[in-house]
Amino acid sequence: MAEAKRSGEQLSATGRFALTGRILAVNILPLLIMGGGLFYLDSYRTQLINERFKLARIEAQITAEALAGATRERQEALLVQIGKEQRMRLRTFDAKGKLTADSFALADPAFRFNDISDDDWNQRFSVWLDRTMDTIVSAEVVQDYQEPEAQDADAWPELARARELGLSQVRLYDWRDGTPVITAAVPVGLQGATLLTVRNAVDITESVRTARSALFLAMLVVMAASAALSLFLARTIVTPLRLLARAAVRVKQGRDREVEVPRLPQRSDEIGLLARAVSDMTGALRQRIDAVDSFAADVAHEIKNPLASLRNAVDTLPRVDDPELRQQLIAIAAHDVRRIDRLVTEIAAASRVDAEISRATLERMDLAELFANLIRSREDRGLNGGRRIALDLPGRGPLKVMGVPTQLERVAENLLDNAVSFSPPDGVVRVGIRQSGRQIVAEVCDEGPGIAPDAREAVFRRFHSDRPEGESFGNHSGLGLAIGRAIAEAHDGTLTADARPDGAGGACLRLTLPAAPA
Repeated sequence: MAEAKRSGEQLSATGRFALTGRILAVNILPLLIMGGGLFYLDSYRTQLINERFKLARIEAQITAEALAGATRERQEALLVQIGKEQRMRLRTFDAKGKLTADSFALADPAFRFNDISDDDWNQRFSVWLDRTMDTIVSAEVVQDYQEPEAQDADAWPELARARELGLSQVRLYDWRDGTPVITAAVPVGLQGATLLTVRNAVDITESVRTARSALFLAMLVVMAASAALSLFLARTIVTPLRLLARAAVRVKQGRDREVEVPRLPQRSDEIGLLARAVSDMTGALRQRIDAVDSFAADVAHEIKNPLASLRNAVDTLPRVDDPELRQQLIAIAAHDVRRIDRLVTEIAAASRVDAEISRATLERMDLAELFANLIRSREDRGLNGGRRIALDLPGRGPLKVMGVPTQLERVAENLLDNAVSFSPPDGVVRVGIRQSGRQIVAEVCDEGPGIAPDAREAVFRRFHSDRPEGESFGNHSGLGLAIGRAIAEAHDGTLTADARPDGAGGACLRLTLPAAPA
């Protein structure tokens, strides 16, 4: 019970989401994980900036050492040369913090900041992607870079700190297009002069943006393709399942007796197998329901006649004073009661055949031995009415079948009872059992009037009764051969009626069952 409850909970948990959504999630989730590389690129950018900090500090210190022992003219030449070679802007300040030299004023600027008003859509998209990633990862806010109006050392916090501590200082700014601007401030000599270097590290941003944009666009393209393929896959699975579900609901509701369950013959995959299995199951279920309805109608019809006769006899009995007539009415009532009892017994047996066989375990048994034991039992009980039953067996080994002994015994009993009832009082019923290929065939032949070719299927219908002349009405329910055929088919066999193979008068009922494997 607990296991069933857990299974139900698992089914409930998985059933909260539609199959299409689950297919999309399974296929897109790996792409989202791959998209996590966008966040890795942010840490990669941080590593590059940290490395560039170290480089800027070293470059500023080397430049400061070169400027410390040079004349003013030499210092200006070095500022211009180093600025052009390293694509930097270099400025020197005296001990009072006044600007003494600027490489951009001494020569053409070594670089220019990007004018964002001229950016195309690709550059704007790159900036937007950078800002989005910074927001997602909660990146530290960096101050925007802008040239101070007063060109003195106090306008630069890193310069003021370098003058105060006598140590080099490095600081990160952000230009309007998202590229980093790295400044380095170092003391020059011992007279209080300082050097400020400014570098726009466009290459860092370009390399990160190139990788990030390529990864993002690739992820979008692959995600779109994956979504399209997932939807196509979901459609090939979900659409036929929905068709089957709708058909199953209509079958359950029973509003349309001719519900057509799609068989999907064009599909050879598991969905096609499922569709055909559901279609076959629905057809079998419909046949079973029709059989039950027909059986119920036949039962009502067959029981109605003896009940009507019994009612008439009982209603008439109080009004009859003649003792002889009263005995006749009592005999009729007793006969009808026995007939109803026989009908109810046979009907119950017929209704339980499939259920009993489905629950039973097949056993290996000898069909010839079954018939031989049954024939001896009938002779001991005097059920043959003077008829002789001759058993004809081949001279070789046992004739084994796989079956339910009680059910096959019922078939054999019905066949013998039917043959005895149609044979004349001094007749002979011949029973022959043989093996034909992979099947065991048992033939029960009587010496009665035989069965017309057009009536050989009708004898297996429920409540069909074409009894011999002189036999008391109601001694047979008409269910024996119908039950026999149902049992034979449940054992993957057949039960048919035919003329006697020797050409003599009479009928021959043939039971065919698969031979048991050796």
